[in-house]
Formats: sequence, C-alpha cells, structure tokens
Amino acid sequence: MAAETQAIKNKRPFEENENVEAPQRIKKKRKVAENNVCQRLPKAKLLSEEKKPHLSAEVFGEDCEISYSQLYQFLKYSALGKHDNVSQPSWCRIHHRRRLAGVAVVVLRDVGQLHFYRFYMQFKHLRKTYRHRFSLPPISDDFMEKLCGAGINDAQQIGRQAMKNDPIIRKYGDERRGLCSYLLTPEEMCRYDYPLEDDGNCSHFVRACCSNPVTDNSPLFGLDCEMCLTDKGSELTQISVVDAGGQCIMNELVKPKLPIRNYLTSYSGVTEELLLPVTTTLADIQGRLKKLLPADAVLVGHSLNFDLRALEMVHPRVIDTSLLFARKGGRRFKLKFLAEAVLGKEIQREDKKGHDPTEDARCTLELAQYFINQGPRKVAELNLEARWLQQRNAGEEQSCGLPKQKNGPQKGVQKPTQCLLNLLHSMGRKTLLLGGQNEAPSSNRLNPTDPLNKQVFQSTLGEIPGSSFSVIQFALDSKHVTPDLIAEMGSKMRAKLANMLTVYAGPFGKDVCLKSMKRTFKKYGHIQSMKILTETFKPHVCIQYEVLEAAQLAVESLNGAEVGGSFIKVQRPVTEMTLDCEILVKELERDADNEGVLYLAGLGKTPTETELQEKLGRLKDLSSVFRPRDPRTGRERNYCFLKFQTTESASSALKTIEEQTARGSKLQSRRALTPTRLHQWVSCVNQNGGKLAAPRPCHGTRLQEEQQSFAVEQDFKKAMKAFDRRVKKLYRSLPDHTLCVILLPGTNRLSESLQGFGLLGIKGENAPHSSC
Repeated sequence: MAAETQAIKNKRPFEENENVEAPQRIKKKRKVAENNVCQRLPKAKLLSEEKKPHLSAEVFGEDCEISYSQLYQFLKYSALGKHDNVSQPSWCRIHHRRRLAGVAVVVLRDVGQLHFYRFYMQFKHLRKTYRHRFSLPPISDDFMEKLCGAGINDAQQIGRQAMKNDPIIRKYGDERRGLCSYLLTPEEMCRYDYPLEDDGNCSHFVRACCSNPVTDNSPLFGLDCEMCLTDKGSELTQISVVDAGGQCIMNELVKPKLPIRNYLTSYSGVTEELLLPVTTTLADIQGRLKKLLPADAVLVGHSLNFDLRALEMVHPRVIDTSLLFARKGGRRFKLKFLAEAVLGKEIQREDKKGHDPTEDARCTLELAQYFINQGPRKVAELNLEARWLQQRNAGEEQSCGLPKQKNGPQKGVQKPTQCLLNLLHSMGRKTLLLGGQNEAPSSNRLNPTDPLNKQVFQSTLGEIPGSSFSVIQFALDSKHVTPDLIAEMGSKMRAKLANMLTVYAGPFGKDVCLKSMKRTFKKYGHIQSMKILTETFKPHVCIQYEVLEAAQLAVESLNGAEVGGSFIKVQRPVTEMTLDCEILVKELERDADNEGVLYLAGLGKTPTETELQEKLGRLKDLSSVFRPRDPRTGRERNYCFLKFQTTESASSALKTIEEQTARGSKLQSRRALTPTRLHQWVSCVNQNGGKLAAPRPCHGTRLQEEQQSFAVEQDFKKAMKAFDRRVKKLYRSLPDHTLCVILLPGTNRLSESLQGFGLLGIKGENAPHSSC
C-alpha cells in the first residue's frame, strides 16, 4: 500500500497544489518557456557564469583617491584572500576571488595622471579596457618595497642636495652622455696602473689594433680573466670575451709557461686537472684577440688593468666599471654588489667553485650599458652608497649571531616587513618580477629606455602566463623626467582645458546686456569668467565654464538659437589645441569612466540628494551623486554628476530629464565627459582662484625652440603609445579571469610632483554589474 501511494505521489502533477513546494528533483523536470534562454541553459553552465570573478568599486566623486596603503591591502587580499589577517577592502570588492587565475601588476615608472589625460588619445587600450579607475598620491617611498622588496625601487631615494654632491654627478654631471664620455683618459690610465705604450715596463706587451677612431656607436666587448700564481707573479689561466649582445665569443683556458705555484682555485675555479690537456698559450690568445676585436673596439671590465697586464696587451680604449660607478675617497664597489644592486643579478655565488669569467664579463658589459643608456642621474638615484651600507650592516648583524631578545624588539627598532612577492614565494606560489631599475639593456645603443622596455616586454610574454602574481615595470626615458618638461606639460594641459572650456557667442546687438547674457549661459553650468568682445564688428561674448559638459551643452543648445533678439553662433576658439575637440568629446563620452554617469545643471539651491530625487522624480538605480564645491567658499555648485548602476538606467534617466526640460524645467543634462578626478586635478593646479587661464603666447619664440618643443611632444606621444601597445599585448597573453592592475604612480622627486593614477580590470569580466 505504501508503494502504491508513493507511485501516485510521483505521478501527481505539482500544479494541483501550487502552495506546496515541489521537491528539488521535480523542479529539474519543470518545462520552461522556449523564449527563456537563461532557464534552458545547463545548471553547471549557469553556475560557472554566475561565479566568474568581477569587481565592484566605489571610487566616485570626492572618494576617488586611494592611498598606497589601501592599494597594497587590495593587492594582498587579491593574492591571499583572508589568510595572513587580510580583510576585503571596502573601496573595491572582489567577488569570487578564489576563481581569479592570477594577478598582474604593470607599473609605468614616472608616468602619472597628468600623462594619461594629456595624451589621452594615445592610451587607446587603457581607456577602453579598464572600467575601474582611481587617483593615487605621488609614489610613496615604501609601497614598492612592501610589494617587491628592498633594492628594487626608490625605497632609499637620494635627496636633492645629496644628489648634487654625489660623486657620480660631480664627475659626469646629470645629463646623459655618449659612450666616449666614459672612456678612461690617458691620465686616468696612468694613475690606475694600466699598461701604456710608452711605459718601459710594457715594452714587450702586444698592442691591440686600434686604427679607427672611437665613436659613441663603437662596439663594446666585456672582458674578464682568471689568473694563477707562478714565479713570475700573476699569469693568465682563463679568458672570456662577450660581445655587445652578451654572446660569449671567446672562452679559453691558457697554460702559463712557468710552473704554477698556486692555482687560486677558490677564485678562478681552475684546477691542475683542467689545465693538464691545455696547449693554448698566451701568444695564441694575443693573436686571436687582435683578429677578433674591431679597430674601434672598446673593452669593458671591472679593474680591467689587472686583466690587461695578465694578457700583456695595451688597449687604450677602455671603460672600467669599478671607476665608472664612482665613490668618495677613491673607494670602489665590488662587482658582486653592483650586479645585485643595479642589475638584480646574483653572481659569484658561494656554492659555486670559483668565479665564472663569462658571467663576470657579461655583467660588466651590462653595467656599462646601463650607465650609458640611463645616464648619471638615474644611476645616482639608485643611492648605491646607502644600499651598500645597509647590506654591510645586515651582514655584520648576521655574522654576530646575536641572540633573540626575551622581551621582544627594542623600542624604536622597526620589525622588517616581508614583501608580498617573497611571502607568496615562500608559500609555493610562482611569482614574477621584471623591469624597473634592475634591468640591464641589451645593447649599447643610445636610446635609453627602448632596449630596457623591449627586453622586459619580451621576457614577460613568455613568463607571465604561468605566474600567479607578476609585477612588470616599464621605465620612461630619463630625458622626459625633468622639472622643465613636466612644468611645460602641465602648462599645456591647462591651456588645452582652458580652450575647451571656452565658447564664443554672437553676434549680438550693440545694446547687449552682460548680466542678461550671464543668466542665459549660467543655466548650463558654473561660469568662471565672461566678457564682451568689442574688437569685432558686432559684439560677441566670451564665456569660460568650469566643466567641459557645460561648454558642450552651450554649444549644442544655443548654436543657431535666438538669444536677445539675435540669431547667434556658439563655438569654441579655433586653435591647434581645439582642432580635434569634437573627436575628443566623442571619445570621452564613450569612455568607460563615464558610462552610467550624467551631468546635470540648473539645480539652483537644491542641497541634498533626497531633495534632488524628489525634484527629479524617483530615478531608477541612482547609486551616488557628486556635487562639486567652490574651492574658496565651500558652497555647492549649480550642477552635479549622477552615477547610475547601469548604462541603461542612465539612458532612461536622461530621457526623463530631457522630457522635464521640454515641459519648462530649468534642468539641463547630458552624458558626462570628464571624470571627477580631473576636477580635483584642476583644483590642485589652480593658481588663480579656480580659473584656468591659458598661458599667453610668447611672440619672441624662436623657430628653433618651437621645433624642439614639437619634437619633444612627438617623443612623448610615441612613448605613451608604446606603453599602451605593450600593455595591450601583455593583456592578451594573460589567462582569462586574471586581475590586471595598471599603475601610473607619478613621482615626487621633482619640484612639481606628479599625481598618480590607477586602473583595474579582470580579463573576461562581463558588462558592469549592478554595484559597479
């Protein structure tokens, strides 16, 4: 009987009792409407789509600036989740964090928010791909150290006064020079005991073929020798030579003529067994070198005088890296230290038997290339002396073997923080760190950053897909990071904004009333300045607005309209900076930063969001309101920005507001064009009570200066476009669901600090969610 009852229950349609919840297995069999695509999808597929990782960020209006501490916590949470006492940041939430495929952080060194907006059209990938953006202060001293570790960045930045007194700056100046500027002079070669042709003790030495004059394009060759001790003294036992590309072109063992008293195996790695079958002599090596080296070759080595004396050769064109990286008091850095501090390489390891001459030769070559390509200022900014002292003190503490203190660390002693990359590495996670100051160029060309960035980029493409957390750094050319150029860029940005915010209206009758005109144009937004132009045949009015949306509304609404009894034309000033204004406006309107955001003017004295909602009628999905204030008085402006949860909600609200305007409302609205952080930047650079005054043109500017300015502008555009192109290719190489963080950290090393900027996105993230 029980079985029959159960069978009847299974056959009974659930429609008979709609109030009774059907079992889960019956729900699976429920038929759905044919047009309901979402219900017809497999359940596993639905779950996988629902659980894709995505971001929701609240960085709108006055809250759009993020501290580096907040950014670090966000990156730490992205990598570790709730482990290590890390909590979910409130300013940007990661939904389904465990489904992230990895984290990739790209740092564009010395590039800031000003660069992004000044060269907005060049950043095609950045502005179209990353939906979440935020402002940053100029780069902090400890952020990169906490992220990557000490010695990777400018954690120990050198002060301005110390920069002037730095021995490298005092010796070479702070401008980048060509290769010839770093060759040892005959006087220096004599002072540092280099073999010279007119030296009586070197009369039997072989002279290298140096018939051609050396130039900045002459090839560099890294050289390193290993010696042993005989009755004669130091004699050659091994030589290694690498070309400008780092390829080893000679690596030979050499047998001395005299019996060897000490092989110096702990340094040279050469043993009696290795030399036993060798028949190559010093004369053989001298002959091969003369044929191998071009007539304008430049030899590079570390304390190269010892190598040349062991080779018994005279070569007058050398770069000595022990002298190139100058120190006070004639002291010299060891090659092992320079390799680690400048190149980020570990050489001459203790677990190896002796030195590897090819490794040392390649290292000296890369050090010279780094110095030539980056220039003395960049090298001085590494603050090598401070790093050497820190390394020495750390070594002394370790060698002392001090016992742990029972009562904890001493007061005032800061506990060292393990950087995020090391922490992840200790947990068995694969990490990647490339670029920045630690990368050596691949050749001795004079373009200071292209070899570096190209090498970093090529290395990254192969390694980044398999890394769970990557930090990739690209460097801006040092010639672009000067106070004069940054000030000029800021001046041009202010001038471009001033021209885009300005409109000319007219012609009007002779009895035009400025007060009446101001009431007409004020309804589109706050007016910075307004004046009547009398130089024209009929009066015109020049109006400068505070925001781009106001100027654009005035052009769209009043051009061709009848105002004050006259049919007027409203247009922007025609200058080289506004020729592409219409294209720029369209791009800004489609910008991811402005999706779902409306500009609303004509508010009058509406004080609160609640009253605004009542005035507009309940606007669906309105998430936040940003109403700028007067920087001097703190009073709210007569316009605001409305952020909606979706683009569709913004479109619907815009249609509602336009209908109210058509019925006589004073409200004026359009899609937003400029992000709120740009208004903050305007306030920061504001030097004239909030007014962006275009700089007056200098009529005495020479043609040569104009051409030079044009060339620098083109270089900037190429550099920004190259950054954008490389980031785009890196983005394509990443697995889906990878969190991408692009940092334009700015700089605080200049007289005019650069505000930072950040962009966030997850590869494969769908259209913005309701909370975005």
